[in-house]
Amino acid sequence: MSLSDVDPAQSLDRVTVAELRAGLEAGTVTSRAIVQAHLDRIAQLDPVFHAVRCVSPTALDEADASDRHRREHGPRSPIEGIPVLVKDNVDVAGLPTTGGALVLEHARPAVDAPLVAQLREAGAIILGKTNLSELANFLTENMPSGYSSLGGQVLNPYDTSITPSGSSSGSGTAAALGLAPLTVGTETDGSITSPSQSQSLVGLKPTLGLVSRTGVLPIAESQDTPGPMTRTVADAAALLAVIAGPDPADPATAEAHETAQRLRQLTFDAGALAGVRVAVVRTPPSEDEAEADQKPDEHRVACHDQALTSLGAAGAVLVDVTVPKLERDDELHVLHFEFAEGMDRYLTALGDGAPVASMAQMQAWNLAHADEALKFGQVHIDKALAIDHEAGRADYREARERDLKATTDLLTDALGDAEILVFPGIDGATFAARAGWPSIVLPAGYTANSRRPVGILFVGRRWSDDRLLQLAYAFEQAHPVRRPPAAINPAVFRGLAH
Repeated sequence: MSLSDVDPAQSLDRVTVAELRAGLEAGTVTSRAIVQAHLDRIAQLDPVFHAVRCVSPTALDEADASDRHRREHGPRSPIEGIPVLVKDNVDVAGLPTTGGALVLEHARPAVDAPLVAQLREAGAIILGKTNLSELANFLTENMPSGYSSLGGQVLNPYDTSITPSGSSSGSGTAAALGLAPLTVGTETDGSITSPSQSQSLVGLKPTLGLVSRTGVLPIAESQDTPGPMTRTVADAAALLAVIAGPDPADPATAEAHETAQRLRQLTFDAGALAGVRVAVVRTPPSEDEAEADQKPDEHRVACHDQALTSLGAAGAVLVDVTVPKLERDDELHVLHFEFAEGMDRYLTALGDGAPVASMAQMQAWNLAHADEALKFGQVHIDKALAIDHEAGRADYREARERDLKATTDLLTDALGDAEILVFPGIDGATFAARAGWPSIVLPAGYTANSRRPVGILFVGRRWSDDRLLQLAYAFEQAHPVRRPPAAINPAVFRGLAH
């Protein structure tokens, strides 16, 4: 494949890493040409969609270095020379890490986060950073997903009237539009899977501890994790294989080595679902819907049913299961307790590159610049700072242990002897996030009445990320429904072609 054979304005939203790699290996395209094509596409489309917060001024130089390395030594990994956009809560040396917050506009890390260092070591090109819901959607309540006081509002290219979802909104929009073939998001609860569903992507929230969180602006270490957001399962696997692995500075990753090794040796088989027991969760209407005598959206249900038909046709053995409602919900208390302590540790580690030294100083700065910084307030910062960490630590630990046990037991009981759980949309994402289990959302189709994207979520046991990817790949082959935004929502792209 050569980029000269395609119109980047029409093709970069479909091209795969394997296709780009084939062109690089054949010598018909260079990393510089690939990077330049994506930079041109960012310049063309991003003024409308606001997915990219900044581009790296060294991206083309890095591409030239990758081309030289390929000529002289061969590729360092399957993503040698491939551009990657990283969410702007992950440290990239030379670029600010802002979390979308005005107070952090000039925060500059001295070193790469380990996951970024791993990308560079693999020969990937850091193209720039993506917008996000401010502070990974944990600044305040009732703020639109994709909004930040620094980056503005990310738009969903499939329908600009609906949410891009968050908090990895910009990573989702960038991947959907073809602003980069690979993007990195982060999730505490739904922030990879939800924007991936909303933008017809493959989004993998890894097992907690598979990918380092060092150098990532935190919410809560008990649930935070980076992960891939891409257009295909194989691309997600290629990215995850590079960023997975132990980090001595992050104790949660101590057991990551074996799964990381399996990811690097991963192979795919379109027939992998044959005979696999799949526990299918058919979610009933919520209490509010039941009281209002409302039914779930029939068009979304139809997409999910078609996806389940494809699962069965691929040989999976489908078993219907139910998931009970949790008796109590301790998650928000846990997140608030961990938020301030984690942010203070991050800012301390940033040293001279930090414009403020603590969350308390962030709160004060925001209040002093409220007209610009606090359109929706800072409720979560206020609640986090109101906690007495010494007096409340025992209650926090009990709440975290209770929530971890409740969500783990719920998933374990529903899974039974099946290999994966399947949920409509992202209904099970919160349970997987809180239990630390891996989950992956995949395109399931588009609603008949509005062509809005619908996803389907697979959840597997801890450290089964490689197997989850294999089964997701087989489903993707059996149910190849993804279409690029311009095919679904052509009106918004009219006039942007040139």
